[in-house]
This record gives sequence, C-alpha cells and structure tokens, in this order.
Amino acid sequence: MTIIRTKKEISLNLLANHLEINKELIIDSNVNKKFEKDFIEANTQLNIPNYCDLVLENSEFVELMNNSLPRVHENIQRDTILNTKKPYDSGRLYKDIDLLLTMYPFVKKEIIGHSVLGSPIIELTLGKGHKKVHMNGSFHANEWITTSIMMHWLSDYLGALVKSDQFEGHDCLSLYKDTTLSFVPMVNPDGVDLVLNGVPNHSVYEASLFQMNEDSLDFSQWKANIRGIDLNNQYPVNWEIEKERKVPKSPSPRDYPGDAPLTEPEAIALADLVKRRDFDRVLAFHTQGEEIYWGYLRKEPEEAGRIVNEFERLSGYKAVRDIDSHAGFRDWYVNDWRKPGYTVELGFGQNPLPFSQFDEIYRKSKGIFLAALYM
Repeated sequence: MTIIRTKKEISLNLLANHLEINKELIIDSNVNKKFEKDFIEANTQLNIPNYCDLVLENSEFVELMNNSLPRVHENIQRDTILNTKKPYDSGRLYKDIDLLLTMYPFVKKEIIGHSVLGSPIIELTLGKGHKKVHMNGSFHANEWITTSIMMHWLSDYLGALVKSDQFEGHDCLSLYKDTTLSFVPMVNPDGVDLVLNGVPNHSVYEASLFQMNEDSLDFSQWKANIRGIDLNNQYPVNWEIEKERKVPKSPSPRDYPGDAPLTEPEAIALADLVKRRDFDRVLAFHTQGEEIYWGYLRKEPEEAGRIVNEFERLSGYKAVRDIDSHAGFRDWYVNDWRKPGYTVELGFGQNPLPFSQFDEIYRKSKGIFLAALYM
C-alpha cells in the first residue's frame, strides 16, 4: 500500500491538487482519520491510491513512507500490475481482490458469507451516493467468465476514477459521488473451482460429486454448488412451481432447486445482503444468450423499462420482459421489493463460453455496467 507522511500542515485541497487526485478519494482511503476543517497536520500518515506516487519525488509537502506495489510509469500498462483479463477460480480472485484493495484503499471489502466448503463470498463496495446498485456474477459454476468480465469492468472504472479520466465518455468521479456500488463477483466459489480445477482433494463430497456427474471426470458443464443445488433456483418466490416441474428430483449438476428455499449458504448470503442494504436495483450476470430479463409478473416498476432500454441500446442485447421462470434471485428481488432487477445473459453460444469470447463480451457489456450507475 502507498503510505505518505505530511512534512508540514497542509490543506486537503492543496494535497489533492498536489497528488493530482480528487480529495474525496483521499478521505475515503483514510476513514479512520478526521480532517478538521479540511486541514491535515504535519507528520500525518495517509493511505493514497497507487497511481499518485509519481508526483512524490522531491515533494515539499509529503514524503513516501513505503510502497509495496511496482511504480506505475506512463509507458507501463495497468494490466502489468492488475491483470483482470483471465479466467478466475476462487484463489485467483482472492489474490486480485487483495491487490485491488492495496491499489485503491477507498474500496471496502466485506465477507458476506461462506460457501459450503468454507470459501469466503466477498462483497466490494465503493462510492458515496444515495443510489445503491448491486451486481453479482458466477451464480452458476460453468458461467465463471462473468467474474472475469466483472473484474475487468471494475479495474477499468477504478483506473479511470483515480486518474480523473472518463470511462466511455462518462465522468467517473460523478458516478462515484452519485452511486454506491455493491459488487459480488463470485457467488459460487466451490462450483467455479470444481468446473475449472476438478474435484477438490480430500473432499467429503467426492463420492457424491462423481455419482451426480455419472462418474465423469469432466465437470465443465456443472452449474450447481458443491452439493448439487442450483443457487439461482433457491429463492422463495413461487419456489414450489420450480420444485414441481424441474426434472432433477435430487441433487444434480444443474437445475435442482433443493428441498426448500434458501437452504444453501451461498444463496442465503445474497439474500441477507439484499435485506440489509435495501438496494435500488440489482443486476445478476449469467451466460449466455445476449438477452436481458427484466420483468416478473408485471411487478417491476415503470423505471425498470427505461433502464433496460438504455442497456439494450448500448449493448445490442435483447430486452425480454416475460419469461417462464420462478425462484431466481432477480425474480425474488423484483417480487418482494418492487424495484428494477435484471438478469443479464452475457455472450452467445454454449456454456461454458470459451475465454476467446472475452473481448467481444466486454465490448458489448461495459455499457450495461456504466448505465447501471448513471441511470
């Protein structure tokens, strides 16, 4: 983490100008500090985003105390430090989240729950606005590319924010001030690890996994969590309909809704998060089909239609209001909160989508990420 020490008393505005960063990001990177009348005393240690360290050499105001990250010069690309264009299992995700928090200390991390195997389910939050937007990915294990896309959105947004750049023509600082973003990039870490890495060593679920997978070593088509429960069929909104009509009547690689709603810790973690935070809108990212599902039994507000029209315009994805589906995360949110909720099916093809589609998916979908913040 980049830590500086003030050599003399300095105003917060002057320090922000000197570091070439907005003062809001300095304040939010140091939530344990009190900035009395916008002045900072001499010999005060502060955390700052990593991109600011280039202006610190021979500074009359501050000195660099330490910096564990490589210095970012203009001829070095951001991805040499945080490379988010890659497949993510849970281990890679946790390492990159730690690096991201070091680079951007104004981002906050909370473990909102744990998977069946005890892996943390992590929420990242940033922003100061009254509008609260939640996004999540990898509900389904073989849709792991959603985590990669989401992390790339976040990395580009944060990079533009600290450098006061625009992201696709939008002022990131205005988005940061207007919106509080809740970001859960991997809801189902056990399932993603199973798809990408195979059966975990010494797992008590090894025998049942092979039984459910018909003794195949190929888990690439697995959607469920490690217990064979489809996490996006776990929510208490017409759950009984899905339970009755789903073909699997016992734990399975896909589509089994469980023996009751909200039995699985991953689904419970997301439900509890929504109840605590009272979001203004939610977006759940899945694959595939290039469609955006936004209605549920006509309980969605009028505002939801305006927002999805912007998503459709920017991405080229098709907005679909009515589908024959129940018990999903978005279904439950729209039904119980009467607020805009979206299931976005990224990409097109057969799951798991090949990583070679990453650039095209990112190009089409980044407008949805941004519009969710500014609409």
